[in-house]
Amino acid sequence: MKYPQTFENLINGLKKLPGVGSKSAERMAYQILNMDDADISNLANSLLESKNKLTKCKKCGCMAEDDLCEICKDDSRDSKTLCIVQTSKDVYALEKVKNYHGVYYVLNGVISASLGITPSDLNLNAIINRIEQEEIQEVILATNPNIEGETTALYIAKLLEGKNVEVTRLAYGLPVGASLDYADEFTLIKAMQGRRKL
Repeated sequence: MKYPQTFENLINGLKKLPGVGSKSAERMAYQILNMDDADISNLANSLLESKNKLTKCKKCGCMAEDDLCEICKDDSRDSKTLCIVQTSKDVYALEKVKNYHGVYYVLNGVISASLGITPSDLNLNAIINRIEQEEIQEVILATNPNIEGETTALYIAKLLEGKNVEVTRLAYGLPVGASLDYADEFTLIKAMQGRRKL
């Protein structure tokens, strides 16, 4: 027996979320049906408000409600250090650590031949303009340690050659508490390459 079409539409809508399969979407749909009207109204309003009010910061590309995000508005940040990340989600991950006080540039993607994303799709000229106009001294490349992230980081590093700026890459390797015998080959190679003197 098939579900009513309205319920099927709800399930299909939920399945569009990342990591949500048929069974998870079905459970969520049943949960939504059991919610009271006020909670459903709040959820629906939050979805619409997020889509309509959130935009990209004109300066860094991070998620924002105004022309500038909260980080770009903050004069106490170290404006001489620029961290380049793939997504707004990466900005918030780094901010949770409370160890970085510089500014950001969000690529909103990475170079990917398989997806047809080229350097021109990432607006890399804006990075060069910021470096020159704001006299940035260090650029930290914080793209993911996968093929696309590495390709993008190498491309940006090459692009910045000859500019008066230090280009660094986030270190990566073994996570704290990990066992060597559980680490994959790539992680071990990067951990060995990134070793430092104690």
